[in-house]
Parts: sequence; C-alpha cells; structure tokens
Amino acid sequence: MSETSSSYPASLNTLFDNTPLRERFDPVRLADAEIVPTLQLPLAQSVFGHNDESALGRVAQGGVSYTTFLAEQAKNAISQPRDGLTSEQQRSQLLHIGLAALFGFLQSNVTGPPLEFNPSDVIVPATLRSDAATLKALRSNVIRGLSVDGEATYKLTPNVELFAVAKALLVDADVLLSNGPLAARMARMRVNFLHQKMLSEVTGTLQDAIYSDVEELSKVILSDKTSSLDKGRFLVERATIHTHHGFDAKARNDLEQAAIQRKFEFALTGKLGKRTKFQDRDISQLVILARSAESSSEASTQAEPEHSGPTKLDLNDDTLLESISFTKDNTQELKEKPVMVQDEASLSPALASLDAGDQPKLDAVDSTILLSLASAITNTSPEDGLTREETQPYATRVLEGGSSNWQIYTQALLLRSRIEGYRPRTVERAVLQMQALVDQVIADTATLDSQASTSVEEPTTFLPRPEKSESATASERLEYIWILNFSTRWDLEAELATRWVNLGGLRTALDIYERLQMWAETALCYAATEREEKAKAIVRRQLYEPTNEGAEDENEKYEGPELSPLPANAPRLFCILGDLNTDPTMYERSWEVSGQRYSRAMRSLARHYLTMKPPALEKAEEAYKNSLHINRLNHSAWFALGCVQLELQKFDEAIASFTRTVQLDDTDGEAWSNLAAAILRSPEPEPSAVEPTPARETLPDEEGKPSEKTPQDPYKRKREALAAVHRAAQLKNTDARIWDNVLTVATSIPPPFTPYRDAVAAQRKVIELLGPKKGEKCVDAPVLGMLVDHLVTAYDYKKLLINVNEGTDAAPEYVTRSGTIAGQILSLIDDSVVPLITHSAPMWLLVSRVEQFRNRPSKAFEAHEKAWRATVSSSTQGAFQMGDEKPWMDVVRATERLVRDGYAKYGPMDKEGQEGSENPELVAKDWRFKARSAVRGILGKGKEFWEDSEGWGLLKELQSEVGST
Repeated sequence: MSETSSSYPASLNTLFDNTPLRERFDPVRLADAEIVPTLQLPLAQSVFGHNDESALGRVAQGGVSYTTFLAEQAKNAISQPRDGLTSEQQRSQLLHIGLAALFGFLQSNVTGPPLEFNPSDVIVPATLRSDAATLKALRSNVIRGLSVDGEATYKLTPNVELFAVAKALLVDADVLLSNGPLAARMARMRVNFLHQKMLSEVTGTLQDAIYSDVEELSKVILSDKTSSLDKGRFLVERATIHTHHGFDAKARNDLEQAAIQRKFEFALTGKLGKRTKFQDRDISQLVILARSAESSSEASTQAEPEHSGPTKLDLNDDTLLESISFTKDNTQELKEKPVMVQDEASLSPALASLDAGDQPKLDAVDSTILLSLASAITNTSPEDGLTREETQPYATRVLEGGSSNWQIYTQALLLRSRIEGYRPRTVERAVLQMQALVDQVIADTATLDSQASTSVEEPTTFLPRPEKSESATASERLEYIWILNFSTRWDLEAELATRWVNLGGLRTALDIYERLQMWAETALCYAATEREEKAKAIVRRQLYEPTNEGAEDENEKYEGPELSPLPANAPRLFCILGDLNTDPTMYERSWEVSGQRYSRAMRSLARHYLTMKPPALEKAEEAYKNSLHINRLNHSAWFALGCVQLELQKFDEAIASFTRTVQLDDTDGEAWSNLAAAILRSPEPEPSAVEPTPARETLPDEEGKPSEKTPQDPYKRKREALAAVHRAAQLKNTDARIWDNVLTVATSIPPPFTPYRDAVAAQRKVIELLGPKKGEKCVDAPVLGMLVDHLVTAYDYKKLLINVNEGTDAAPEYVTRSGTIAGQILSLIDDSVVPLITHSAPMWLLVSRVEQFRNRPSKAFEAHEKAWRATVSSSTQGAFQMGDEKPWMDVVRATERLVRDGYAKYGPMDKEGQEGSENPELVAKDWRFKARSAVRGILGKGKEFWEDSEGWGLLKELQSEVGST
C-alpha cells in the first residue's frame, strides 16, 4: 500500500496545527472502514515487527515484552524517517495507528459490533503466531507486561494485542508528545484510564499519570479559547475519571459545572402521580425534569436511527406500573427529602413548564451528565432504599426521553438494572435486563480469531439479536464512550455473576466465573458460602504444583513448590490465600512476588497486625507506610494509618495522615473528627511572651475600640482542632459523638479565650440529639457551669435588655438580645436545659444563679428548693435506710445551702416586676417557717442513724438560727 493511497484518512499526515482547538484536543474518530487500512500502513507493519525477524527473537524468547518491543520500534521509526515522510508526518501516522488500535480494542471488548478482521493476523508477525501455543504465549507475555503495582488485567482479554499497540504508541513512546499535538496527551490520558479500568484495583502509578495529564489538559481546554460546549464535554469526562478513583465530590462539582457550561437545566423534584396499579390517590413521586439548550444539541444535525438502543424489557408486574402516571400540572415539594430535591417555586420557568410524563429528547452529552450524576450519588451515599429512590429518576429520564446514541441508551439500561436489583418487585427485571445486556455485549464483541481462548461459535442471546439495520455502527457507539462509565465485557459478566450470588444463584454465578477462568472470584464465591476448603484448593491450584497428580479433581492436592512462572495475578491470589488461612506469610509473599509494588498486600498485613492480641501497632504503622509509598492516593489507608498513629500517641504524624485523608476526601467526617483529636492532643507551641487580650463582645449600644496590636495566639492549635471538628459536625450533623467533641474542644480553651458561641451551639445540638433518650445526662454540667460563670461575671443584665415597644405608646416590654453570647446562654438554659432537669441538684443551683443574675429572686428561690428536693430524693435510701454517711452529709450540706443561700437570702426580697409599688410583695414572707420545716424534716428522718453525729450537730445549729426572731 502506498503512502498516498486514498484508502486511509488524509488527516494521517497532519498534526492539526491549522485546525480548531476542539479537533486538536479530541482525537479523530476513525470510520469503521478506516481502522484496518491504518493498521496496514507500511509504517505500522514496520513498528509491529513484520520486517524485523532478529528483533522478534527477544520477544519470542521472553526477554522483552511485546509492548516494550513496539515502543522501541516506534522510537526507532521516528529517529529514522523513510519512504518520503517527514518526522512530523511519521509522528502523525503513529498517532493514528495507535488510535486505530485503541478504537479496535474498545469495539471488540466494550461496544461492538464484531470486528470484521482478525487483529492478530494484522498486528502479530507470522513468527509469533505460527500456532495456537505461540500466540497464546505472546498474549500471556502482553498480559504480564500490563501488570502495574502488582495488579493484573484479565488474563483472557480478547485481542489484547490491539491494546498493546495503543499502549506502546500512545503512552510508552514519548516521541508523540515532544512538541506534538494536544490530541496526543488526550490519547495518553485515555489509554492510561482504560488501562486503570482493566485492572482489578486502582493503582497509584497509573492514577498519578492520569491526573498529571488531566491537569495539563484542564489548563488548555478550560481556557477562554474553548467553546462552552467543549468545556462541558471535557468536564463530564474528567468527572468520569474522578468517579472511578473515588473522588465523588469532585465528580459532582465537575458535572454541575458541565451543566452550567452547556446551559443544561435539570432538577430532581416531586410530582403528584401514581406508581402502582391500585393507588386511589396521587402522592409525590420523584422525577427528573430536564431540558437541553437548543444550541447544545450536538446530535440534532445527525439522522437518528430508527432503533436507538438495545431492547428495554418491560416490568410486567401485577402491582407496579411500567412508569409513573403523573398528574397534569401539579407539583408538590417532598418535605422529607434532602435539600437536593427542589420544590416547584425553585424551578426555572423552562423546567416548570415541562410535562413530567412527556419530556423532550435530551442531547447525548446532557444524557451522560444525568447518568454520571447517578453514579456519583450512588458511590457517596449509604446503600439504602432512599438513595436508590433518588438515583433511579436519572436513568429513567434518559430511557423514557429516548436517546439518539446506542451506547448511551445501553448505559442507562445498565444503570437502571443496578438500581432495581435491590427491590423485590423489580429484581427480576433487573437481572433479566442485565443478562440481556451481557448477551448483547458478548454477541457484539465476538472475535474472528480461531486461536482465541473463547468460543468462536455464534453466541446465544437471551433475546433475538437486532437486525443489522436496527443496530449501530462502531463509530456511533464509540462517539461518547469516554464520557460514559463503561465496563468491559468480562467485567459485565463478573457483575452479572455477583448479582446471581446475591439472589442465591450460586451455581449460575460459578458457571460464569469458571467459564471466564476468574479463579480469584470463584474462590471468593465459595468462601462467601462457607466452603473455604474448596476456595483454598482453587487458589492453591493457581499457585502451586500438584502433589498427587492423577487423582480425582476433588481430591487433588496442591502442596508442591510454586509454579514457575507464577500467574500475572499471583499477588492477588496470595493475598486471598492469606485471608482464607489468616496467614501473614502469604501477604509477605504477595509483596515479594510483586517486586514490593502490590500495596494491597501491605494493607492486609497491617490489618492482620491490628487483630493480634495485643495489636502490633508499630508493625501495622510500618505496613501502612509501605502501602502508601506505592499508592499515595489511597484514602482508606491514610485514614487507617492516622488511627494507628493516634493509638501510638504520634500526634504530629497523625495530623499529617489525617490532613492527607481530608485532602483526598473533604467529605469524610470521621477523618475531620480524628484530625481534631490529633491536633488537640499534640503539644501546644511555645506561648508568646505577651498573652493576647481576650476579645470582649461589643454590644450594639457600646463602642468597641480595636486593639493596636494582636499578639500571637497561644491556643492556635486548639482553634485549629475546633475548625476541624466543626467541619466534621457539618458533614455528620446528626452524630452526637462528634458534636460532643465540638463541645470538648471548644471548652478546652480556657477562659477568657473560650469560644462560647461554639460551646453553646454544640451543647444545644447534643441535647437535641440525645435529650429524648438520655434526659439530663446529656447535659455536660461542668461546661454548663463554665457558661453560667461567664454569663454572671462578664455581663450586666440591664445592658442586655431591649425595649421591643420603644417608640410606641404601648407599655415597655423588655427582652434579652438574642444575638449576644449572653442571650444564647440564657436561651440554652431556658429552652433546652431546664425542661430536661429531673434529679440534678447542681443544675438547679446553676439555674438559681442565672435567675439571680436576671434579678428574678422568686425564680431563684424556687430553683434552690428544687435543688434541695433533688438531693434529698437521690440520697434517701443511702442516708436514711442504709446508714451511709456520704449521702447523709450531702443532705446536710444541701439543707444548709437551702436555708442560708436560698430561704434567708431570697425570702425577704421583693418579688420581681414590682418596681415603683408602695407595698411590694415579698418572695416568701414565711421563709423562716419553710426553713424550720425543712430542717425539722431532715432531723426526723435521720434520728435513727445520725443522732449526735457531726451532721446532726450542724442541723441543730441551723435550726437554732432560723428559729430565732
């Protein structure tokens, strides 16, 4: 084939220097008929090694991986231009060859339809595919070379040589990025992301590479030179990457920004309607109202196919309707739902005018925004019915509105089946729909390779296969693939097997796992059903030589030496064996065979150390550090390391670990709380020579003078801890333990620097959460005492009052300023504390002090009486029935306090509210009688046990005092 042939794209010889920005960062999508001609270019054949028998010898002998060989060939081609091509043209062709291989791999493993050529015939030199065994060895070589940090890809990945080409040319051959097009960086990011999705777990090495490219692409694509539509599409793709790596908050933020850029309006709201066939009245139903901007419909200019996606199965339930029957022109707010559910008043006019049961078709990219949002919400919320109830409308909107793209419609069906798999009335449709989708993917990705490990027979399907005219081309299916959270065919089958396990269909699940030769999953499936010996045997068969060869399979033992070579996923298998046997040596062996790169081995070893009696904390810390040295973006490992360091009292190191944790996930309330604990326990910095002057609250009618100098805050660490625990409380607003931590941290700063507002708010929240169950026990009495001390010493009650009728003819009415700290303390006591007090004398005494501060002597008098009664009631059994001296002296002191500090002090005072009265009424003109009665009553009860005791004498002395006139 000549270099000027018209059978491959003319764009092969350009680097997009004169094309729009969009085409420079978004690699071209080759038409179906262009993939094979591109892979058959002379340059491609040279890179594949068709003309270099000597170099292929190193690959055949296992001296180098085929992927590395391809990268070296590409670099050599760039350094030695030939066939009349410039270096720039060669680089452009290499980019297109890599993209053709990438699209072919996706078509044969993700989207379909089936390839019309055999990739191994086009790519693999004849020397390396002379027979089935040779080709199998080459593919095993490629699979082994794709292992990263001990994580291996699926060992039977179909047409893996296509991915090897894409990986070698678009990632490993750096020559493409030397002054190359932005499309090359985008392609490298996508190949690395696909590689990440092919592994069993996220790896730090690939994650670092992906996010390095994401950062550079963001700088260019999100600049002012890019159109809003293109910015929106890139933001959706970045959100997909965030979601896969567990950064769901970042993903939701990107999706919200994408909707803004694209002027895409949508809202989760409530509409009146019927969900079941037997409802006799309308109730609120969750629904997504969505409308694409007229200018953003990228697919509107394309002819829509008659059949827009795979077959959608009907529910066919005797109770549930196929879709909600909405009442026309009625919207109702769902009060019990979180704030993300909008009511009618907050909807834009464009959304408010929509008919929930007949909404317009969405733009393809806008549909992916809804699907991505549902995935992000599911990943960050608890797996309960409410969460699934909130996410299902996103998939429903895409399905019922229809989609002009086959792959987007497929993704919506998959998402709906995942959500419905947990509801009894929809679980059957969910499983059957997923089975239909899996069958479709298997049929659409069938290979022509006669030497492939999978069957080449026409695959059977649950539903009749669509006619070719009803299906979609590869280019259409691939058009939006990077902004969809797609799954490979083997991952989909494994997910289906997991669904069967959940439904009790163990045999069906095992059939799938065994057909796919996913032995790790097979073993885990057996272990989950308490057949651990069978699970161990399956794992050992992949790692060790048999010891009784020729025996029946059920009785065959694998206790011999390790296999050589070990399988690519040996690190994972050793870890599973360690879990099954509770054997830490298996974790160490996993770490060893991975070249000290398999971070999961160290995490498992650390967890083992923590289960020991007593826990080996130092060893666990070291193991977690080794794990994080490989994968520094593992949120759970940072959190666990911080907890271990807290136990070891390595507070500064714990601060660093929890800081890293919240940097990775700002919504982790537990991490914020633990960060506060670490900061609080760490040593305070050396205090400054001059302590800061405490900030005094300035009332509206007072003049405040700013200080001339602000010295260093000696309590800076504690204020940092307070900020951290406040963030935790925001995230876990109903967690009383965290609010109690807020209270503890706030009051650990001594007066007069105490943040009283925080203390009051925290105590109020603790009472709100625990008061109904624990009553007065949820009130922190020492903290309440500190608040009362501050109230009565720092404020003049008269200055806290305002006349609400000032400027009117009405009589003056004075109330406390609600916005002041003093007003908040008073409100806390009146509204939250007093209603809870039952048996706590100290709290009633605090109430008495507060009433005295408010110039309400009669209230103070009553509080003293309640405090005395509470003490007598709680001490009666010990003091008067069992003869215990401690409760007896408590009663004596309480009686003495009642008489001297209560009756004698407040009884002779004028009642409040009698200013200007000529004959004011006393609080208790019979206070002496009350006092004598109280003393006489205690003496009568205590005579049997305590006559002539020290307490008895104190009471007799007190009796003589109140008895005198």
